[in-house]
Amino acid sequence: MQKQMKCVVFHGKQDERVEYRDIPEPQEGEVLIKVMACGICGSDVHIYEGDQGSAAAVPPLIQGHEFAGIVDRLGKDVTSCRVGDRVVADPANNCEECFYCEAGLMSHCDHMEAIGTTRDGGFAQYCTVPARLIHHIEDSVSFQEAAMAEPLACCINGADRSDIELGDDVVIYGGGPIGLLHLQLALMKGAARVAVVEPVEEKRAMATKLGAYCTINPVKDKVQKVLQDNGIYHVKTVIETCGRKETSEEAIEIVDKHGTVIYFAVTGVNATMDLKTYMVFQKELSIKGSYCSPYGMERATHMINAHRIDVTTMVSDAIPLEELESVLKDPKKRATGKYIVLPNGESD
Repeated sequence: MQKQMKCVVFHGKQDERVEYRDIPEPQEGEVLIKVMACGICGSDVHIYEGDQGSAAAVPPLIQGHEFAGIVDRLGKDVTSCRVGDRVVADPANNCEECFYCEAGLMSHCDHMEAIGTTRDGGFAQYCTVPARLIHHIEDSVSFQEAAMAEPLACCINGADRSDIELGDDVVIYGGGPIGLLHLQLALMKGAARVAVVEPVEEKRAMATKLGAYCTINPVKDKVQKVLQDNGIYHVKTVIETCGRKETSEEAIEIVDKHGTVIYFAVTGVNATMDLKTYMVFQKELSIKGSYCSPYGMERATHMINAHRIDVTTMVSDAIPLEELESVLKDPKKRATGKYIVLPNGESD
């Protein structure tokens, strides 16, 4: 029986190391998952660069919170799954007892434990997870598709907070994996026209393929002018997925009266923007953040199981554990799309 596993361990800023560790033993109420696919998230990059992701990470740490795999071993008293089940895991392990949990605001738990951020995660061949965080995936779903459940769950939260209604016009800043998921969700919610603002030509092409009414290269063209040239004069909702100061500020400029701006991206902890408060007042804007995936994993898994959303167009490549750091440190690679790590090699 295999006793050790290969993993990539974060030891501090720009310091990731391939190591071998003992395979962890699932404790009471936990399961051991053989990780078959784990996505690389923007928050993983933030942590690698010495900043904070969705929560503070303390090295040494195995990152990776977007993962799918096979139940390999059961801890005591686990009855919700069986060895051999194909599953994804919700990385947000809330306490269920604090003020925010009891108020239904799980993502703001006072004692939140985040798999891949505050405890070891999926950039390893095996990972232990509380069984109550497990969601099953169908045999027709690949592990790489299933690994997109967590980012989709986060986007579902953003879509819920956006209040998009039938017939609305929507603008999304960013044509990366998150922006492309938001594009599809906005269309599912009934948006009439969705414009995607993205400087990378290949990403604009993906957005067009997935249903964008128009795409805009902000390096070449003025966003407001292109919108109006395409007959979009009343932008009900803007979703900002880039985390850039200039796009965050422009979102306030282009959204219509009584509109909503969703700030979705993970930024630096001390990042700021200049807010024209009179514009917020005069236009009666709603400005909202969207943090993590409270109660969204079940819906995300259900959508992927039903093949109701495209989660593969934005995937650039699948790589072994040894290549993880090369992606974390290279923005040119990440600009081509989503990277998926395969800790146990090809499986689908």
